[in-house]
Amino acid sequence: MMNNKIIIVTGGSGLLGREMIANLKLKGTTAINFDVDQDTDIPNNYIHCDLTDQKSIDGALALVGVEFGPIYGLVNNAYPRTKDWGTPFEEIDYLSWKMNVDMQLNSVFYITQQVLRSMRKQKKGSIVNIASIYGVVGNDWTIYEGTNIVSPAAYSAIKGGLISLTRYLASLYGKYNIRVNCVSPGGIRDQQPEPFLTAYEKKVPLKRMGRPSDIAPSVSFLLSDEAEYITGHNLIVDGGWTTI
Repeated sequence: MMNNKIIIVTGGSGLLGREMIANLKLKGTTAINFDVDQDTDIPNNYIHCDLTDQKSIDGALALVGVEFGPIYGLVNNAYPRTKDWGTPFEEIDYLSWKMNVDMQLNSVFYITQQVLRSMRKQKKGSIVNIASIYGVVGNDWTIYEGTNIVSPAAYSAIKGGLISLTRYLASLYGKYNIRVNCVSPGGIRDQQPEPFLTAYEKKVPLKRMGRPSDIAPSVSFLLSDEAEYITGHNLIVDGGWTTI
């Protein structure tokens, strides 16, 4: 059990976030959902937070301090993106590229920076960044044949950067008893077209796409005391995709 430790999950109302929140509660934490689509509801541990807005982040973190207490854990799970997300590479507007890097990677930098300041003072804490297998390996374009799915170029750049940032922070803050790790999910089933599902599941060694329930326990583990000697690690949860 995790003894009511206060843990923030950004994007906790999304596909993966909901399962992370539920699993963390099962493990005995006070899991707080930071989500732009959720109104603040303190009794239910919801705090409205726009991760693309510094003032919104500052206000949400201050509210946690007042209503809940010191922050032990942070899960950077939110996935903000522009409406043209998934545009073919040569057609990506430069401003759109910059906006997505700002919304996804720079927002992680800012909230992590603020949380680490308080963790350093209390000399304990754990951060888990949600990356991806596409921050580790290149795309297999054959699985998209026969579909209109385009794997976004910015996604790979951002997730790869997040993995490297994780290692940087782990090496910098270890002396303060703060651990920083990554979880890199493989593909998660979410109403994709049948040709994609067939191609993906044919390739992955475990012969199925992932489920949110496959990812959440890994996040809870890395936040827990059971992982107290693990930092700077990228835990790949992909059914074996990256082994072949």
